Amino acid sequence: MIETWAFSEGALPVTAEEAVEELRGRAAEGKLESWLTSSTGRQLAVVTNTERAMVLLLEDEGDPGEHATDPGAEGWSDGFVLENGQDDEYPDEDTVPLGEALRIAHHILAHGAPPSDTSWAVDR
Repeated sequence: MIETWAFSEGALPVTAEEAVEELRGRAAEGKLESWLTSSTGRQLAVVTNTERAMVLLLEDEGDPGEHATDPGAEGWSDGFVLENGQDDEYPDEDTVPLGEALRIAHHILAHGAPPSDTSWAVDR
């Protein structure tokens, strides 16, 4: 079975290209937290401050998951505003630049796994 993905608040599947365009548009409009759910129950979250993003991949609803990392990045970034109004701050090594986050999301949506040239931290 081919895995399909849809934004959590939408019912229609989206292509990887459509999802990345939507993620880009949401960030530009200030909607900084986005979740996609796959037909197999996996979830992909992209939370951004418009410069950097936390990219999370969960196997199912209760899974602590894994997230993309930027080894060697120094400092902290804030402004990761969740739908509930919570404003998070993360070490830069636990986030990636927004363009890289979109590339990672595209690859996961198109191929089912992160690109092989990215670093991940397993939170399980």
